[in-house]
Amino acid sequence: MKKKKTILNDQDFKRIITRIAYEIIEIHKGVQNLGLVGIQTRGDSLAKRLADQIRDIENIIVPVGSMDINMYRDDWTKISHQPTVRPSNIPFSVDDKKIILVDDVLYTGRTIRSAMDALMDFGRPSRIELAILVDRGHRELPIQADYRGIFVDTEQDDMIHVHVLEHDDEDLVYKEIER
Repeated sequence: MKKKKTILNDQDFKRIITRIAYEIIEIHKGVQNLGLVGIQTRGDSLAKRLADQIRDIENIIVPVGSMDINMYRDDWTKISHQPTVRPSNIPFSVDDKKIILVDDVLYTGRTIRSAMDALMDFGRPSRIELAILVDRGHRELPIQADYRGIFVDTEQDDMIHVHVLEHDDEDLVYKEIER
């Protein structure tokens, strides 16, 4: 039997995006030379929201891109023999830019490693940081978030599901527990 527990609702999403936007602005002392790149599918929606929030605070437009990392994954053959590959769209040069990768859930770190590999095919950023909505622990690689929404304590077989308005018609995070 699977049990669902709500972790974040739509109001929590708004608060977290606002907080992370302020953290980015504070740490970078503004947003000069900054770019956001969301990892498809839900990370790109979160990156756009962060950019909108930063624009509302600083009155500056931060460039936003989205990236598909499926062909860079070390487990893509386990997922599917023919993985779905969507186009990446980074409409700005990443060379010498401070890039913040944005994703929904940080788990083993393998997705982020793949994203960094993919990003390097677009150029050489001066710095790469990571913003995530949910950190669920259980790292297999030494990767950590610079900006984190929440940490959720999980077991290996638990699932974290992230729904975003742009793809799922709602903002919601829940933990699914098999018990």
